[in-house]
Amino acid sequence: MPPIDLPALARRLPRRPRTRFAPSPTGYLHLGHAVNAVHVWGLAHALGGVVVLRLEDHDCTRCRPEYERALLDDLDWLGLEPDLGRTGEFRAGPSPFRQSDCSDRYAAALAGLSRRGLVFGCDCSRREIDAEAGGGFNRETRYPGRCRTRGLPLAGGVRLRLDPGAEPFLDALAGEHGQDPSAQCGDLLLRDRLGQWTYQFAVVVDDFEQEIDLVVRGEDLLESTGRQLRLGRLLGREQPPVFLHHPLVRKAGGAKLSKAAGDDGIRDLRAAGVPPAEVLGRAAWLGGLLPAPRPLPADDLAGLFSRS
Repeated sequence: MPPIDLPALARRLPRRPRTRFAPSPTGYLHLGHAVNAVHVWGLAHALGGVVVLRLEDHDCTRCRPEYERALLDDLDWLGLEPDLGRTGEFRAGPSPFRQSDCSDRYAAALAGLSRRGLVFGCDCSRREIDAEAGGGFNRETRYPGRCRTRGLPLAGGVRLRLDPGAEPFLDALAGEHGQDPSAQCGDLLLRDRLGQWTYQFAVVVDDFEQEIDLVVRGEDLLESTGRQLRLGRLLGREQPPVFLHHPLVRKAGGAKLSKAAGDDGIRDLRAAGVPPAEVLGRAAWLGGLLPAPRPLPADDLAGLFSRS
């Protein structure tokens, strides 16, 4: 498989981009994370950009300190040093790049939306949403608008009003897309009934605050792009980031790799004596960036993106 033609791709990407690697410490890193990392660091370094490490630990019920420590250790072992949000800074204490340390940032963003009448309180449970939707609740089950007119206080769950309308965008790899968030997911949950900020809200606020102009992530998040573009615009972001969704690493049955299942864990590969360059090379191969696996040191990731 030939390397990606960087000059052709670069026409869709910002110059000297500011991108991020943003894992959630809900389990141990696996090869799927490494695939994302080789895209993030490779593109950033090939284009003279900056990598931000962000720890997306907004879900306090699933994130664990031991997973964060292991994540940081794995990145150090792989030789993947971010330009901002350095691993040593996370170990030292609170950080503007750790979501659980930034509740004031999200509260301020929510207050701005509230002043404009764009949000409403919601006490719906998954069971209630599932019942109205006809069963089979999943992350793309459309919220039916049950609490839109109930006038509930903004004390627990909060949703953003999403009226019908298309959100067109050009993905750097996947091409032209048009999504209607209202039809896809309905009014967007910003804070859940437990008072936790949601992924969709926190990531858009962070990308705006941290001036991320290139979002490199797996194709499983492609369907989230339209709602995040809409939310970013409502928060005041005039120039949205460029999105690049790369293929996922999947198991034989088609399911994506999972932290919960312990699939191809980086720490297990370390324990087995696999060198870091071999792990990165295997990840680049699995991500379609090499024709066959071979050792690939972190300093050589920019070479995955051809300049010819």
